[in-house]
Amino acid sequence: MHNDDSDTGAGKTSRRRFLEIMGKTSFFAAFAGIFGGTVRFLLPNVLYEPPTIFPVGVVDDFPPDSVTFLEDRRLFLFRRPEGIYIVSSICTHLGCNVKWDSAQAGFDCPCHGSIYDKDGQNLSGPAPKPLSWYELVLTGDRKILVNTQREVNKDFRLQV
Repeated sequence: MHNDDSDTGAGKTSRRRFLEIMGKTSFFAAFAGIFGGTVRFLLPNVLYEPPTIFPVGVVDDFPPDSVTFLEDRRLFLFRRPEGIYIVSSICTHLGCNVKWDSAQAGFDCPCHGSIYDKDGQNLSGPAPKPLSWYELVLTGDRKILVNTQREVNKDFRLQV
């Protein structure tokens, strides 16, 4: 009589042994998955957001009567004779970066055609509201700090 569960030759594994190995492997794989999920559950899931108050540079870094785009912060810093102010470059339509157009003294959104005046007031296009202006503070060592939690009026100017 032929036994299907016995070894039939050198180097061959019986069906019973194969199923035993697969069963143990499946059990340990499932255990490892449950253990890994439990460990991951116990670790804090923290979302690190950028700070809302941050320095953008020293006053002397920005030449008089200039416009500087701070790409990493998505802000335009203006240094004019009447003072320094900062305007968000985030279009209020869908969040694209607006571009400063020095020829027309205003902002243009390359995504959907919104146009803003020099103060960030929307003139045309799908943008529903003006660009945001943020509070600036000058430290004792002449560093400029921006507070993106506090919006200010369009007449705000930091005197230096």
